[in-house]
Amino acid sequence: MAYPTKLLNDGEHVVISTRTHPKALLAPALILVLVVAAVLFLASRSDSTVLGAVAGAVAAGIVVWWVLRPFIAWLTTTYTFTNRRFIKRSGLIAKEGRTIPLNRISGVDFEVGVIDRLFGCGTLIVSDASTNGRVLLDDIPRVEQVQLKVAEELHSLSSSDRADDGT
Repeated sequence: MAYPTKLLNDGEHVVISTRTHPKALLAPALILVLVVAAVLFLASRSDSTVLGAVAGAVAAGIVVWWVLRPFIAWLTTTYTFTNRRFIKRSGLIAKEGRTIPLNRISGVDFEVGVIDRLFGCGTLIVSDASTNGRVLLDDIPRVEQVQLKVAEELHSLSSSDRADDGT
């Protein structure tokens, strides 16, 4: 899951790279189990090949849309903090990315709900001075440690900026 080093600038290194917690795959897994159970139930109750073909086509459509698509989205979406920027990348064939320079980030907060606490994850909130304002990163594993590391990196960046200014 490491960010490709060929996409890093000179002197840049990865501080943290993560993806959404696997809890995001619970609903697709439940849907898969229900679809398989429904298909097996219909197969045991019917001798009709037409009904079996229709059930198979519907099941395949449900699995592709509600199971495979979320799994691929989970697998291909990464959140990376380097010593210079925040990078969100997603996509398998068509890629999408968002980059925020660390010196533009005004704050990094987190929220942990009751369910999130059970799974050891939470929402990381990256605030910047742009028109978009905030980026919510849902279901980040060990969100408190991630927030601490990013805040530490922001602090070291602001300390080095002050040293460069001569203050």
